Amino acid sequence: MKITAIEIKHYLLPLEPPFKAAWDPNPRKKFASTVVQVHTDEGITGIGSGDLMTGFEGHEHLIIGQDPFAIERHSQVIDNIDFHYGRCWPLDLALWDLMGKATGQPTYKLLGARSDKILAYASTGEMVTPEVRADRAQLLLEQGFKAMKIRFHHKDVRDDIKVVEAVRKSIGDKLEIMVDANQGWKMPWDTEPTWDLKKAYQVAKELEQLGVFWLEEPLQSHDFRGLAQLRQMATGIRIAGGEMNRRMHDFREMNFLGSLDVYQPDVALTGGITQVRKIADMVQSSGAWFSPHTWTNGIGVMANLHLAAAISHCPYLELPYDPPSWTPERRDFIQQNKLNIDSEGYLHLPQQSGLGVELDLEAVERYAYNKVYVGEST
Repeated sequence: MKITAIEIKHYLLPLEPPFKAAWDPNPRKKFASTVVQVHTDEGITGIGSGDLMTGFEGHEHLIIGQDPFAIERHSQVIDNIDFHYGRCWPLDLALWDLMGKATGQPTYKLLGARSDKILAYASTGEMVTPEVRADRAQLLLEQGFKAMKIRFHHKDVRDDIKVVEAVRKSIGDKLEIMVDANQGWKMPWDTEPTWDLKKAYQVAKELEQLGVFWLEEPLQSHDFRGLAQLRQMATGIRIAGGEMNRRMHDFREMNFLGSLDVYQPDVALTGGITQVRKIADMVQSSGAWFSPHTWTNGIGVMANLHLAAAISHCPYLELPYDPPSWTPERRDFIQQNKLNIDSEGYLHLPQQSGLGVELDLEAVERYAYNKVYVGEST
């Protein structure tokens, strides 16, 4: 089997009403998704999605004509492109989808098949009043969720803590609560100072009293020593992070220093399945958890689901979900199969070969706005 073509397309879903993301001061009126398809001479096509794959054009000859199963070789090529240009890891996801289809196996079985299901935590995205968030938490509980994540981004962190207090008062101990401090990285326009170690510690101690399961990104993503120190100081609460750290040596250094309890590299944004699997093995061998960030789209969630179910020791996987503003219909608009939990809060692994993703042909026709590149073998 040989790779004959790589096709990259972009899709744009209008959002009405807009989605008021906690990390963005401007309501989001559109949601973009990129899809890469890898075609072969045997008629099998692999599908992946994630970042824009900026910088891939001009390097397609390094992949086309190759055996798709030479995944370590392809991962090195993508890593080289990542260093010089931009994230092209959706190509790695498409190759794992392709290998699953070629062997007739779901991808998670190729990766280890530790389990065929995993509990999802509802990862909320908006900042709303304590009363609204408490009401939404009750709805999550009724739907079967066992855990949820609340995002911080008020100017005064005490206003954020009030939201957690309201949720805890409303649902008691029926839901685990995670908190995302959003201090690890910044949007281009964000010039506000991030938390220092003392503030992060003070917040962690407050959240510990509220029984918070983990505190995510309380310091900048490259403050490895500060994170390690905070983890030792705030011994009653887990420290999570790593969603935007892009290089293997970041995770090697964090693992060496003991920076985190929960490591969150996203296969769609950092390293693909091939490299993130190695990161997960490394940190789990040191006693930490691997629980990937998944906030891209449904295909990105699915790829992370396959890896997490195959190898993760962490009981939960992130599911971006915050109705009515963020729903499966929006998150998964380019695919037929919308991701949902069962009545017990589990995401189940699809049993068809590969990642188990089928594109919604009507949606991709309707929302396509640009075909970036089609590379074919000659």
